[in-house]
Formats: sequence, C-alpha cells, structure tokens
Amino acid sequence: MTQAPTPTADTVRRLVRSLLDDGADTPAGPNGGSATDRGGPQVRPVTEDGEHHTWWVGAHHVLRLAPDREAAVRRRRELRLRELVRPHLPLAVPTSVAHGEWAPGLTFTLDTRLPGGTAEDHDVSAVGEADLAGLLTGLREVPARQAETLGLPRSAPRSLEALRLSAGRAAERLARADEFDPAGLQQLTSAAAVQLAAQPGGQVLVHRGLTGEHLVVAADGRVRGVLDWSAAALGDPAEDIAGLAVAVGSPAAVRAATLAGYGARPCLRGLWLARCDAVVRLAEQVGRGAGGPTPLLRTRLRRAWEAILLERVTELRDDPDGS
Repeated sequence: MTQAPTPTADTVRRLVRSLLDDGADTPAGPNGGSATDRGGPQVRPVTEDGEHHTWWVGAHHVLRLAPDREAAVRRRRELRLRELVRPHLPLAVPTSVAHGEWAPGLTFTLDTRLPGGTAEDHDVSAVGEADLAGLLTGLREVPARQAETLGLPRSAPRSLEALRLSAGRAAERLARADEFDPAGLQQLTSAAAVQLAAQPGGQVLVHRGLTGEHLVVAADGRVRGVLDWSAAALGDPAEDIAGLAVAVGSPAAVRAATLAGYGARPCLRGLWLARCDAVVRLAEQVGRGAGGPTPLLRTRLRRAWEAILLERVTELRDDPDGS
C-alpha cells in the first residue's frame, strides 16, 4: 500500500490557491482581509497532534484532508449524509464549498466554519441541553432507508456485559496507579448489564462521535452545531447518549436524552457505556506510560462518573423503552 503524503502548510496553501483560481469564494483572513494576503492563504493546523489533516483556512473555513482511502470513502458519504440530516436538525451542520482529491484517491472538503467554540471551551446551559435534545430527536427522525441508500453501515449494539468485564480489569490497573476507585463499578452488576441490553429494533441514525470538540457551543451555552459526521451509522442510540456524557457530563446528557423522549433503559445504558469506556481508555493511556494520562482523559472520566438522579432507579419495567 502506498504511503499517503504528509500534509504541510505548503500543500494546503497550494490546494486552496487552486480552489480560489477555480472561482471559489476567497476565505477571509484572521483580521478580516483576504486569506491570500502576504503571499498566500493564512492556514494553520487545527490541532498540534502531528497528523495535521484538518486546517483552518482564514477565519471562516476549515479544510479536512482524508488520511487514507478508507477515510476518503467515509468523507464522500459524509457530504451526502450532511444534506440528508440538515432538514431534521435544529443545529447547524457544516456546508462544503469545495471538494475533490488532494492526493490520488484521497479526498478533501473545504467547509464553512461554524461560529462558536466547543464543549471543551464553554459549558452547555439549560437551553443548550434542549438543543442537544433536539439533536437526538432529529437523528431519530432521519429515515433509516434513506440513510442506507447512502451506504451508511449498520452497527451492532455492543455487549455491556463484555464492556463491564473489560472495565473491571482496567479499573484495577487504575487503582494501582491511584487514578480511580474501582468500587464505583460495583453498581453495574452482571444482572444489571443484561437488563440494560439494547432492545431489538431500536436502531436509529447515530453520530458516533459526539465528543466535546465536535459540538459547537456559543459563549452563552447554546449548542449551535455538530461537526464531523464521518463515523455515523445506523445503530444503538445509547452510543450518542454516552458520547454526550463524556462531552458535557452525565446529568446534562441524561436530561437531554429524557427531553428527546428516551426512557430510563437507554439513558442508563448510555451512562454505563460512557463510564466503562472512560475507564478503559484512561487505563490504556496509563499503560502506555510516556508522561501519563492526558488531562482530557481525566476530564472525560470525571464527566462520565458525575452522579445522576436516575441512578436511584433500582428496577426497570419490562416495557421496551424502560420508561
């Protein structure tokens, strides 16, 4: 397999120049001027992780480069998916102003930049929780058949019992590193994990990437948009509830899911998916050494383990919704 080229500022600048030459709107620079001022577009990587496949272009655009052919397939599908979900959501979804290939078989899309920060920058307000409820409601309303025609995959529900056992082993490693008290996991018994299994026929469109950096949040706490739809699938709605738990905290996530019409069973399932995932991922980072866990992983663990009123429920009814 041919090694994909590493994107550089020059790569991005040349690509954006070609788009501008083809008549695309000139992205504005950080001070309101043209992004092509002073010898070329003002570009910078969104993160400092060394991969540099997402770049700010001026103040109003973001360029996303597929790092491999599998990602290229997902990005092509994402362009069509965003148009499908847009009418169903009360939140903004990025719009592509140009797309094509930046290297043989590797796609790019130049998107409008949604104004605002992220859920890592701003706390979500009570009204913002209603925005998240609208997101979950809209995802459920997207016709599954239309999503499948785009090539969207179906994702089987994860086994909460298997995840519980994995989290138990991870919790012991974290306890030895003085990072986590494994006693908390005792609340999730084997019987409870079985009781919280996903219900048959409950698949909906799920984003599967509702991390804090993918939620656009304004300074007033309103949620204004959702980024990066490349991992979306038809699957277990508890996965998105779990994503929100680590992004904005378990209480806010459960309140939003309840406002969206989800009952106790999917809410508690999402809560425990988030908690077990957070424990496993932190343990993986601790096991690698190299300076210890990142602050973000500790923050996500803390958010997932925030207590919620619903945890006082000791039994769930046998109705499919668990409401």
